[in-house]
Order: sequence, then C-alpha cells, then structure tokens
Amino acid sequence: MSSEPRIIDIPAVHDKRGNLSVVESGKNIPFAIKRVYYLYDVPGGAKRGGHAHKKLQQLIIAASGSFDVILHNGKSREKFTLNRSNYGLYIPKMTWREIENFSSGAVCLVLASEHYDESDYIRSFKEFKNGFS
Repeated sequence: MSSEPRIIDIPAVHDKRGNLSVVESGKNIPFAIKRVYYLYDVPGGAKRGGHAHKKLQQLIIAASGSFDVILHNGKSREKFTLNRSNYGLYIPKMTWREIENFSSGAVCLVLASEHYDESDYIRSFKEFKNGFS
C-alpha cells in the first residue's frame, strides 16, 4: 500500500434498519489498530491537531457531521473535507495535520497505529519542516 495520504473507502452494508461499516486492521487500513479516540463538542472556530508524528499512522473518520483536515508533507499542503462515515482519511507518519471547520455535532473518530507516546509528537511546524531539508 502507498504511504501517501489518501481517502479509503470503508465498506458499507446497507440495510433498511440502518447501515453498518467495518474497519479491519491489515485489510482495509494498512496498520494494526492500537488506540481509538474521538473528538466531539468542538467549539465553532476551534482547530485541533497542529502536529505530526514520527511513527504513528492514523485513519480519521467523520463519524458524524463534517470537518476539514489539512495535511502537509514537508513540501506541499492538501485539504480533505470529511463528511461521510464510510470514508476515512489515511495519514502516514511524518505528516503535519490540522483539523478545522467542524460542523455542529461533528464527531471525529481516529484509529491510531500506536499507543499514546508524547515523544512521538512533533509539535513545532518549524521543527517538522526542518526534518525535510
């Protein structure tokens, strides 16, 4: 699988009682899931993220509502709008991310390849950019 950020189609089982989508480690995402967390009740105008990870990979899903994810690979910037719960955005390691423009009631579900480790974070964009020079 490519190590570039990309939208991953999450299979959906459609039923008159509601839809069901399944994410499976190593099948439709390129890493084993070690941590799951979600962002919700984000105030209007607030931004989340603002960091990169040295090792961690993520899949971000708009479980409800919508938001924008801005990614930077050290050279170029790309914006993804997430607004469907059967699509996820794969974010490889060493990718700067910012999440903004949360709709009312948005829930941002994040599947991560590693347990929380503060030493894996790069919290300075300048330091992140210097890693690519």
